Amino acid sequence: MDLYLLIFPVLVYFVLFEYYPMYGVQIAFKDFIATKGIFGSPWVGWKHFVRFYESFYFWRLIKNTLGIGLYELVVGFPIPIMLALMINEVRSRLFKRVVQTVTYAPHFLSTVVIVGMLFLFLSPQTGAFNQLLQWLGFEPVSFMTSPAWFKSVYVLSGVWQQMGWSSIIYLAALSGVDPQLHEAAKVDGAGRLRRVWHINLPAIAPTIVILLILNVGRVLSVGFEKVFLMQNSLNMDASDVIATHVYRTGIIGAQYSYSAAVGLFNAVVNFLMLVVVNYIARKVNDTSLW
Repeated sequence: MDLYLLIFPVLVYFVLFEYYPMYGVQIAFKDFIATKGIFGSPWVGWKHFVRFYESFYFWRLIKNTLGIGLYELVVGFPIPIMLALMINEVRSRLFKRVVQTVTYAPHFLSTVVIVGMLFLFLSPQTGAFNQLLQWLGFEPVSFMTSPAWFKSVYVLSGVWQQMGWSSIIYLAALSGVDPQLHEAAKVDGAGRLRRVWHINLPAIAPTIVILLILNVGRVLSVGFEKVFLMQNSLNMDASDVIATHVYRTGIIGAQYSYSAAVGLFNAVVNFLMLVVVNYIARKVNDTSLW
């Protein structure tokens, strides 16, 4: 009974703030009229979904959102794993603490601060990075206004900000590795790299698979705040994603039904990707979310 009382506030939170608001999703299938409310607005079926599919922005939004999401997955997912493995191998406790502090710290900076730093460091006139490029004999690059550089700047800055924080869960998994396994491997003549490959990696493999499934389920959920702050008219071809399109049409344009349809489309695609990857993971190595 005590356990049920303990979990009750969490259930209440999810019911009130996660499940109850879902009744509003039906406006994606209606022409929402504020004076008539959600239930009084007329049904239009798949009208807004068809409009989104046939719109000029559809393929650009899908390409940009999927491109950034996959870029984050391919580049950003392995780096915390490698960082955790390297930190775990450090023998100096002082050096380990310094590395952990330095890599964790950017996580606590707000998105506004991170983007402000990007504009300062990557400025073509006064930015430190472009000053270095000119010192090396290269021409300055306008990173923040160039569509070709937008995805790389977005993803790599995100990796820098989150890699230390994301490595914590892997370090926690590595702390549970039995030291006797390493001792036995040493007796058999295994070097450090072999012990990392054959002992540490298999030990955290279930954690890697679970987090990979969760990350794949968020491929199309590219964060709005950072993209919006980095976005400008010059890089719009590469920076316009589903989240910013929903903001322009729903908040600024007051097209609530259309923006709800776009958001629902995004959520359903993410859910289907999560289910498919979870099924594949369960079939391949018996590790899955359910």
